[in-house]
Amino acid sequence: MWKKIIQVAALAFLVLGIMGCGETQDKTEKLQDLKFTVMSEEQIPEELQDIISEKKESSFKLTFTDENDMYICVGYGKQPTGGYSISVTELYETENAVYIHTNLLGPSAGETKKESPSYPYVAVRLKKLDKTVVFT
Repeated sequence: MWKKIIQVAALAFLVLGIMGCGETQDKTEKLQDLKFTVMSEEQIPEELQDIISEKKESSFKLTFTDENDMYICVGYGKQPTGGYSISVTELYETENAVYIHTNLLGPSAGETKKESPSYPYVAVRLKKLDKTVVFT
């Protein structure tokens, strides 16, 4: 009787071990870089412009979708002067999400800059995807 139980348990562990050795794909592994367009203020839909205007004083990260497109926006809040820009260093898709990474770039040394505050942000447009956006 005990011998039979031990044999069944050993067989169960063997089967589970073999099943556990299967290759699994990491759900955060990059599948592909995404094509996107950086939007000028005039190109941004009016409803999204209104949302950005409300949020621009502080840092913000948001997404907005319409019938065909997804917009991803990252704002860096109030800066003391003009001359700032933002670079999109990564925008890619994984199995479960879209990842975006941006950097705020300050005014160049010696650059003549506007002395009034600025509110730098970037808005990118890409094809509509039904995935969560992760800001890194």
